[in-house]
Formats: sequence, C-alpha cells, structure tokens
Amino acid sequence: MRIVTTNSSHSKYADAICKTIEDSAKDRGTGIAKRSPEYIVSKIESGNAVIALEGDKFAGFCYIETWSNKTYVVHSGLIVHPDFRKLGLAKKIKKKIFEHSKVKFPNAKIFGITTGLAVMKINADLGYKPVTFSELTDDDAFWNGCKACRNYDILERNDRKMCLCTGMLHDPKAVSEENIFNKKVLTRLKKIKQALFLKKKNNQ
Repeated sequence: MRIVTTNSSHSKYADAICKTIEDSAKDRGTGIAKRSPEYIVSKIESGNAVIALEGDKFAGFCYIETWSNKTYVVHSGLIVHPDFRKLGLAKKIKKKIFEHSKVKFPNAKIFGITTGLAVMKINADLGYKPVTFSELTDDDAFWNGCKACRNYDILERNDRKMCLCTGMLHDPKAVSEENIFNKKVLTRLKKIKQALFLKKKNNQ
C-alpha cells in the first residue's frame, strides 16, 4: 500500500473517488457536501491531496482546502474504498495529509467538521480540539460548500453557529505555547528536585 502526495497522473481516479464518497454518505445516512470530478482533479493536480493505492487500485483519498487567505486549512473528502476498510487506512491517510499541510501551510490553523465518530477520534489523536463553529473560518465560500448537504437547513436556521457536524481545530500557535508552558513547568520541577537533593546531601 502506497500513500503519496498526488500529481496529474492520479487524475484518472477522480470519478471513483467521487462515487465512493457519495456511496459512503448514503450508506451512513448522513449529510455530506457533494464533490464534482472536476473539483477533485483540481486538487489532485495542484498537489493538495494524498491518495492511497494498492498497486493501481484506488484505496483511499483526502484533499486540502485553504480559507481566509490561507490562515485556515481543512482536510476534506477523507474516504476509504470499501475493499480496504477496517485496516486502519483512514488514520494513515489523515496523518499523511496532516503532515503535508503543516509543511505547505505551517502557520495555518487546521480544522474540520464531521459527523463521523471515527474521524473525530483520528483528529483527536492528531491534537485537534472540539470547538464551536465561531472559532472556525468565517469565509462564506466554505460554508456555502455545505449547501449540497441534506442538513444545510439546520446550519442555516442556527446562523452557522451549530449543525449536526462537530467542529475540531488544531492551532499550531496554541500547541507551541502549550509546549513552552510544559517545558517551563518541567524545568521548575527539575530545579526544585535538585534543590531538595542538595539540601538532603548537605544535611547528611
């Protein structure tokens, strides 16, 4: 199994990707924004996607979208072909595109909205936190993409503040600040431990 960043040679899989995404939504009975093969091709050819292949057979896919002048990144269309499910492939694809996003857009906040519990768990393992929709992009183009979803009326009735999807966010700045805080705490604890050790040694 190969999981690679896409290029134009992978455009031939666009129809299969779109059909797999649509069939999955029908099977789960959940709303999902539809994607056209042309749109998927644009993501593939720009290198803003990753694809999993077993030989020449399509196994899984996910792509990157940027919003609010590239200050926000979202991973969309995460899908695994039925023949390759329950093998942990979705997590591997998500990790690959997460790492790819951090290289291409190192300062961007990475977020997603989903109804899938499996995706929520994968996001949580990567460091995403559940957030309200107000912490996500306010780019109208992003939210207009939800119009193809069967649950769009719920989002609209709630002024885009909530829907059946859960919002999750990875903020690199917050992670960096948390790491600095944790490092300071560990340094302080180390100094206290050293002081206690020296005090004990001097009293012997």
